[in-house]
Amino acid sequence: MANPIKRISEILRNQDDFLVASHYNPDGDAIGSMCAVGHILKHLGKGFTLYNPSGLPSRYDFVNLPSPITSSLPDTLPQWTIVLDCGAPDRMGDALMARTDETNVINIDHHLGNGNFGNENWVAVKEPAVGSMIALIAKELNISLEGPLAECIYLAVATDTGFFTYGTTTPESLELTAQMLRSGLDIAHMNMVITKQWSEPRMRLWTEIMSNVELYLNKQVGIASVTKDIFKRTGTTSDDTENIINFVRRLRTVRVAAILREESPNKYKFSLRSYGDDNVQEIAAHFGGGGHRNASGGTIAAPLEKAKKMLVNIIGDSLGIS
Repeated sequence: MANPIKRISEILRNQDDFLVASHYNPDGDAIGSMCAVGHILKHLGKGFTLYNPSGLPSRYDFVNLPSPITSSLPDTLPQWTIVLDCGAPDRMGDALMARTDETNVINIDHHLGNGNFGNENWVAVKEPAVGSMIALIAKELNISLEGPLAECIYLAVATDTGFFTYGTTTPESLELTAQMLRSGLDIAHMNMVITKQWSEPRMRLWTEIMSNVELYLNKQVGIASVTKDIFKRTGTTSDDTENIINFVRRLRTVRVAAILREESPNKYKFSLRSYGDDNVQEIAAHFGGGGHRNASGGTIAAPLEKAKKMLVNIIGDSLGIS
């Protein structure tokens, strides 16, 4: 089988007109890798459109975009669509998922359980971020990792590794960052613009959520929950809950942290975090979700109290906690 880096690089080099997409409710890796691909295509003189059904979240409005990010698909899809950081086809959103037969999909991802849904697939579960995979494509195309391209790759890798604190951090990701530093990346500025995004409403939201964290199974499971009423009362959105789960995980006794966020009546999106050998990807898979060993998520269709009970029971069974 041909090397996927070389195969995808050849497509980028020889073809023209691409749609570049990432998952809805995009995080730093989704936005960073999408924009990094855009900068690569711009360097190659190719036509391209950046697409995300959720658009560009305001917390990433500092990103040096190679072109605007649209939340609407073109009437005619190009021959090639690059789908980034989507562990399953539904993560790209209903609109694009319904039209994948109109285009050739290049699936670039690092999630466990990716079903190789593309016409071309590169799934590397040991990569800390899709952004680090895009860096390898840039190197294959002899494009220097500097300027806006380096900033986008750093956004992707830094946020998906918890600023190099998660177990997914690899020697190669640190060496990649060192290389970009030597080429002029202003890491202090990047860390500042990535993290200095809080509003007063967000602070009040976090205060309310953290003060109501519940502990289960001998305090080894910590669950935070947030409802539509809380969002309305604090003037916040789901974007403002990003990363709060990692603070729940900091409790000394907690092995698995979870957050349940109301999406619609009796439907809650959940995220799970753990350390080491505690595999939350298996827990998420029980509810049809997925992700990584120590960071996964999915959806539970049930009222809040029942959803919490279901989740706690599965976590207990998976980890052997009674």
